[in-house]
Amino acid sequence: MKPGHVQALVLAALVLVAACAGCTGGGTGPVDTTAPENGYRTVVDSRGVAVQVPTQIERVVTVSDGLVEGAMVAFGVDETLVGLGSSCIQRDWTYSYPLDGGGQVNESGGCNILQVLSPSVKSLPLVMESGVAMNYETLTSLNPDVVILRLGCCSLQSKDDEMTQRTINAIESLGIPLIVLYSPNCYNQPDLHMISDEIAILGQVFEKEDEAKRLAEYLESQVAFVNERTRDVTEPEQPTVLIFGLSPKHRAEGAAGTAHGLRTTESYMIEEIVHAKNAFRSDTGNFQILNTEMILALDPDVIVLCTAWGYHPPGELYDATYYKNLRELRAVQNHRVMSLPWTPCNCAKRLEYPIDVMVIAKAAYPERFADVDLAEWLLDFYENVYGVDRATAEQLRSAQWMDWCVERCPMCG
Repeated sequence: MKPGHVQALVLAALVLVAACAGCTGGGTGPVDTTAPENGYRTVVDSRGVAVQVPTQIERVVTVSDGLVEGAMVAFGVDETLVGLGSSCIQRDWTYSYPLDGGGQVNESGGCNILQVLSPSVKSLPLVMESGVAMNYETLTSLNPDVVILRLGCCSLQSKDDEMTQRTINAIESLGIPLIVLYSPNCYNQPDLHMISDEIAILGQVFEKEDEAKRLAEYLESQVAFVNERTRDVTEPEQPTVLIFGLSPKHRAEGAAGTAHGLRTTESYMIEEIVHAKNAFRSDTGNFQILNTEMILALDPDVIVLCTAWGYHPPGELYDATYYKNLRELRAVQNHRVMSLPWTPCNCAKRLEYPIDVMVIAKAAYPERFADVDLAEWLLDFYENVYGVDRATAEQLRSAQWMDWCVERCPMCG
């Protein structure tokens, strides 16, 4: 097994500098690299820990729901993946809902876009998944050159809980180089720039710094485009937007669904980027359970449906029998409901986060974004991020179940 421990005395100053940089969530990221020595380089991860990684990386194990793996595709190094830590990358998905007249809407073909971009992920061994501790026997059998953990993903949802710390300690005790990334969920005030920090670290790991810089700048440019168009909206003009999860799990328990409150990445997108108002003013975080009366009392101007124990298209809220009591909502009556892309295991935002921003923006301000044809914009986005051709971009749009914006969307352009 290749050594992965940090030489603390030699790198103490580097660690201190990186630790401070890792708290900002801005710029190009908390990363530094020393000159290669004995076949190793030093990369500073989100913890501010300086980690020696091989200069030649041929075997990578990840625990991430798509961001790390997506960046590896963008960098052209996805062939080094030998093990995954998320079953959601490999599964195929369907959805259905009943209609008033006794009919049924049924759809299939949804998947994590990694299956389109890098089909071999379907057959890779799993070392971990949500709710299940890491299988260290499987991990060591894969003989990885480096392990990359993204904290805040569904398999390791918190940087502070016991399972996360045990996992980190165990991997480091095996002598495997370990890179830990902090998603925006790991911070008290989530900021999308933190994803650029993660991309920069990955660029250092794979010696793809230029590619990482271009990728982060492109993603940020798409968000800046929305920000510029809406920053002059005055508070009285700002619509209320509810990020609503039509969770079948919670519906079975008597609730209407879930909502995202303040101090979440979703709220940051609504209020700091799109310059609208989060309709759910609770400070309690993601996936808060709401009953029908609470939703009716909120009565938001706009509803954006998110992944919540399944995918949910606008038609489900408009037409599903079990949501008949919500049809009096203004957003439903005015057909101001849109859906975020299908994102299985959506605990933390991925490279596709600008899609979420654009969907929220078009839902909140259709007149300001009337020139943006969402169906075409999506294809351009996939082509620019992943370097794919148009046919593959169309496959990615279908995999994320975003073809509704081609078929039925009065606000899509």
